[in-house]
Amino acid sequence: MVGASHPVPPGPVLPPSSVAAASPVVPSPRRPTENVGGSASERVRWWYESVLGWPTAPGEPVRLRTGVRFDVLDVPVGAGYATLERLGRAERAGRAERAGSDGSDGAGSPAPGFPVAVQGGRMLLLVAAGAAEELPGLLEWLEWGSLPLDLTAVGAGGLVDAPPAPEPGPAGLPPRPPERDGLRGAAVWLRPPEPGCEVGSPLPALSVPGRAGTALDLARLVHTLATQCHRVRLAASGPPRARPVARVG
Repeated sequence: MVGASHPVPPGPVLPPSSVAAASPVVPSPRRPTENVGGSASERVRWWYESVLGWPTAPGEPVRLRTGVRFDVLDVPVGAGYATLERLGRAERAGRAERAGSDGSDGAGSPAPGFPVAVQGGRMLLLVAAGAAEELPGLLEWLEWGSLPLDLTAVGAGGLVDAPPAPEPGPAGLPPRPPERDGLRGAAVWLRPPEPGCEVGSPLPALSVPGRAGTALDLARLVHTLATQCHRVRLAASGPPRARPVARVG
């Protein structure tokens, strides 16, 4: 099968102009946090603009502008969950291997914890700004360009629905969003962004030769997503499973 077993090298060597967009962007000035009122949508807009420094578009519902602070990869939710599970297993295995080799507990290497949202059967994965422009060439380089994949990107000039701000409370969210929200059309955070760390958050980006970092390599993420999207497509187009036939006595 083309692409599914293709090994992913450390990342393509690209000219500096191809990775400049992945650099952190200085956030917009923050507005005072006291006396935040207004409607629910106004409070949501305030959270994104003043707490995270993410630009929003005028009007209702609140929508986030892509291509400024981040781009979005849009995939079927089944392929997205499979990708996150695969990346999580690989990260845990890597930590265990490092712990065994140097005697540490392996906790020094962060998991690939970039923000992820779910909306109406789709998963939206936030990646570094500029990644949408690189996606077609990256798929070609990974030998996925000739196959129809339900994998798209939203970049400069695009908009995505803003999920409600996560409620304050214990760290961590349920592994899947409530069915009344994420699976019925309204966007919800599966893995929300962290206020105060938005500039340095390691969004997946193309690796830069000679630069060490904690961000998940975009080539690795895209290859894994493409593999899982292809599997979802094959499963959907394959013959239905045989069902037992009840005998009539």
